Amino acid sequence: MHELSLCDDLLSQVIVIAAQHNAQSVESITVKIGVLAGIEPLLLENAFAMIKVGTIAELAEFIMEIAPVIILCQNCGISAESATNHLLCKSCQSPETNLISGDELILASVALSVQTH
Repeated sequence: MHELSLCDDLLSQVIVIAAQHNAQSVESITVKIGVLAGIEPLLLENAFAMIKVGTIAELAEFIMEIAPVIILCQNCGISAESATNHLLCKSCQSPETNLISGDELILASVALSVQTH
C-alpha cells in the first residue's frame, strides 16, 4: 500500500510546518489529489488515520480535494476539463494535448493551533 508511504511523507511535511510556527497542534490538513494520481482516496484517508497517532497532528481533520483532469490543446490553445480516458480536445478533437492538472498530490494547506502570548 503506497498510500502509507505517501502519508508518511505528508505527515513529515506537516510536522516541519508545525514546528516552524511553534504550533501546539494541527487542526486540519488539506490535500489536493488528481484523479489520475494513482491514489485511492479511502486508502489514503485510512493510512493517514493510522500514521498520525501520537503526533502533533493526531486530532487533525484530513480533507481531500479531488482535482479533475485538465488538458491544454497544442492545436487550438483551448484549456478544458476532460474525461480520464478521453484526452482529446473538446473544441477541435485534436489528440495533441498536454496534461495541466489531474495527476497531482499536493499538500494544499495546514491549519495550526498556535498560542499567542
